[in-house]
Amino acid sequence: MSTETATLSGTSLAGIIRERTQDEARTLEQHGVRPVLAVVMATDDESTRWYVRSIERAAERAGIGCRVLDLGHDATEQVLASVLRDLAAEPSVNGIILQTPLPAGVRADALVGLIAPEKDIDGANPLSLGRLAVGQPAFAPATARAVVEILDHYAVPVAGRNAVVVGRSAVVGKPLSLLLLERDAAVTVCHSRSGPLGTYTREADIVVVAAGRTGLLTGGDVSAKTVVVDVGTNVLADGSLVGDVDGNSVRGVAAALTPVPGGVGSVTTALLLLHTVEAARNQSGSLIAESGVLQAAG
Repeated sequence: MSTETATLSGTSLAGIIRERTQDEARTLEQHGVRPVLAVVMATDDESTRWYVRSIERAAERAGIGCRVLDLGHDATEQVLASVLRDLAAEPSVNGIILQTPLPAGVRADALVGLIAPEKDIDGANPLSLGRLAVGQPAFAPATARAVVEILDHYAVPVAGRNAVVVGRSAVVGKPLSLLLLERDAAVTVCHSRSGPLGTYTREADIVVVAAGRTGLLTGGDVSAKTVVVDVGTNVLADGSLVGDVDGNSVRGVAAALTPVPGGVGSVTTALLLLHTVEAARNQSGSLIAESGVLQAAG
């Protein structure tokens, strides 16, 4: 029996977040504070450059300053480390992103720890993940928070529900599992050693797929009650973008599904800018009325 699968678009939610960001940026401006985001990149990958340009344009529309530090594809780890230390100490910079990919031989794990936690708007520093784990204020990775925001926006119940997170990366799977636990979900994390995926996902109320494998989740892996959030972004040979979910087979089976593109990704970019204004407000110490406090639960 076919199920009418609802589409959980991220486009309208991203618009709401952008409006909120603009409002908060204007409020900060009235108090003499202009939020500034610094993006550090060291690659000539054109897709990465396109993404950074899109952040620049979005920041400008939101009233946020954006400094792109393009260090070149041959930048050394020492140069990158020096730049990150300088940005951490620079009072006018409120948020820092270390954009990947990085040059060959450069260790990302040696650099993300140099991003000041209060400026770590994409939750890259291990200290941010540790704070999330114990319920202390921290910025969650924007993609992980985007999943929770989508569930909230569409009033998908989380407390007491069975949630399966497919993927255990430090940028999505692990922080997302913490955010869902904070919302009182019963969370299972699956990975390459977990065995047949459907064993876990067919009984789940919420399934989030963030493994980086095209077509990993199919219609046979879900049930009519399952809300599926596809975090995957995979580029096919023809240049088209698809997720980790086989959308054609999941539609008509699952209760709801996020599209790719137009789902989690659009919300992620909007949240990076919201995190920047939240960081600016927190760092300013001004008594501005709360409208989205920096929080562990996204």
